[in-house]
Amino acid sequence: MLRILVVEDHALVREGMVRLLAQSDPEFRISECADFESALQLLESETDFDLVLLDLALPGIDGFVGLDILRRNHPTIPVAVVSAFDDPPTVSRVMNLGAAGFIPKAFSGEALVAAVREVLDGGIFRPPGMSAGARLDDVAPVPPNSAGIDPSEIGLTERQAQVLALMVRGLSNRDIADQLGLSEGTVKIHATAVFKALGVSSRTQALVAVARYGIDFGNSF
Repeated sequence: MLRILVVEDHALVREGMVRLLAQSDPEFRISECADFESALQLLESETDFDLVLLDLALPGIDGFVGLDILRRNHPTIPVAVVSAFDDPPTVSRVMNLGAAGFIPKAFSGEALVAAVREVLDGGIFRPPGMSAGARLDDVAPVPPNSAGIDPSEIGLTERQAQVLALMVRGLSNRDIADQLGLSEGTVKIHATAVFKALGVSSRTQALVAVARYGIDFGNSF
């Protein structure tokens, strides 16, 4: 059994991909998410996925940032981008961020399944010809803050910023405590303060907020 997660906000496209993949191979077990946050939550609770198919233009988060978060938080799960934005700069940037493949939405169902199989077999899939079509850089719904936001600008203390930076790297509370020389209880107190400052209630939401606001941890250590 091979587990595939389809992350796509457009219901018609998502349902079509899920149906196509499910019908193409009885060994495929397909899950689906309509947004990036729910995908992160699912991947944190279920770690046995063999492939993530990620739309690059999800609402609420820059697609490149989302891809980077997935690659850092779940480095053992290959991620293939499925996108209508298939210009050479977008494809190159996706591949440089560690994607296992780039599958244009203009592909036929047969070509999409073939690309998925190639990635599941351990290959790296690039489209054979890259058009000069629409560019994601021109229409990304929530681009990252180019200047970067200092953690203090959203009310975080230096220690809280350090805790958040280590959360972003995927460290557990225990690991953060060991690295900062704190008790695990103190780390939890700082984490609660971080969530309050960001207006979130979970680590997953905090990661999305960091990406959305472009928080810069350069001076935190």
